[in-house]
Amino acid sequence: MSFPVRTASALAAALLGTVLTGCAGSSTPAPAPGAAPLPLPPAPESERLAGACPATIVVQNSWEPSADDASLYQLLGPGSTIDAEHKLVTGPLVAAGKDTGVRLEVRSGGGAIGFATVPARMYLDRSITLGGVHTDLAIATSANQPMTAVFAPQNKSPQILMWDPASHPEWRGIADIGASNAKVVVSKDSHFAPMLVSKGMIKPEQVEAGYTGAPARFVTDPTIAQQGYATNELYTYQHELPSWKKPVKYQLLADVGYPVYPEPLSVRAADLGPLSGCLAKLVPILQRAQLDYLTNPGPTNQLMVDAVARFNTGWTFSLGVAQHAATVMKDLRLAANDPSTGALGGMDPARVQAAIDLLSPSLKSSGANVKPNLKAEDIATNRFINPAVKLN
Repeated sequence: MSFPVRTASALAAALLGTVLTGCAGSSTPAPAPGAAPLPLPPAPESERLAGACPATIVVQNSWEPSADDASLYQLLGPGSTIDAEHKLVTGPLVAAGKDTGVRLEVRSGGGAIGFATVPARMYLDRSITLGGVHTDLAIATSANQPMTAVFAPQNKSPQILMWDPASHPEWRGIADIGASNAKVVVSKDSHFAPMLVSKGMIKPEQVEAGYTGAPARFVTDPTIAQQGYATNELYTYQHELPSWKKPVKYQLLADVGYPVYPEPLSVRAADLGPLSGCLAKLVPILQRAQLDYLTNPGPTNQLMVDAVARFNTGWTFSLGVAQHAATVMKDLRLAANDPSTGALGGMDPARVQAAIDLLSPSLKSSGANVKPNLKAEDIATNRFINPAVKLN
């Protein structure tokens, strides 16, 4: 079993100027067997996307299907198909059981796009409407591949530092890790590690930049602390990793000052105006889709699990992990109303600016071409958020 290093891989590709070559044309999925689905009732005019949006809204994710992207898969209606060859799922875009008049194509990232970044892929393939772009990646590509986020499915990042409670029963959080001499194993281009060092929470000599996503390092030396995802490793290590099969302890990086929004759906900055009519209708639909998923995640989880199984790339995603992720998003308030707008899916401009101010120096030192005098409104907007869509 292997686990992804999603954020770091994307940033590494950005800093290396990764460009994916080859045909970027759309695919033609094989139809699912069985009878054709019955026609759906049309959506009301406020949710009727035909005419306002492209006939097929194409979304590029940074990784394969997972609960982090569930709001997209929630929108795929009856008759949707899984294209194993091209690693995508496509079908009618449905809002609350009603046909919006357009189709949705959700494309996988990672190996499916040669581990290119989402901005690189979107600037290569102009047929892509939206993509999932972490705040730190949006900062890193702001000068040459500017992106503007319009909807954040999660308000807090699920990234964590985790440890073995049997090896360190005295640890309660990241500050305790920093008070020790234990190694903190992170991916090569992690940008939360420099933040933790700058805040004095861990020591520079503790950082070991060798994490690849595989569990072997942690399993063979449980005295270390290691990066991970609350939506993934907390479940897989305890329930699905034969060489471990016990709980781990953790702290969210978001709870110690890491302000990144995880994969908010973003458009190319220059497309914000031309797509404004579409986004005014689409973004509230995305907000409600996230709300609907959190209320009843089962059907969408099954679709994502089936897609991962059909893609057969080595990435694993079980129903157990999917249900755990949906539960954790609610219990840990990863998916929560944005304090600045009061709405699910909004983004706090002050927090985005704090991320820019905090992360720009380390990104620049790593070779990123950060836009001079970058402002929050350059990379995120609440213009299309419906403040009435809230998570109770």
